[in-house]
Amino acid sequence: MAYFRRRVSPITPGQPIDYKDVDLLRKYITERGKILPRRVTGLTAKQQRELTKSIKRARQLALLPYVNRESTN
Repeated sequence: MAYFRRRVSPITPGQPIDYKDVDLLRKYITERGKILPRRVTGLTAKQQRELTKSIKRARQLALLPYVNRESTN
């Protein structure tokens, strides 16, 4: 019988996820600007919702790009 180790959240539960903390938000976005899913980030459901809300808020304020286009010349 296999035992699975409980996954530890990369962000401590008490730590706020702020839309102004661009360095933290960039860790959870792909090179293309897409939000990484919860199974990849390892966040709890509540933290993932807060993260998504903060990323969208930062995009509206032009702190983060909506789409990161790479030049393909």
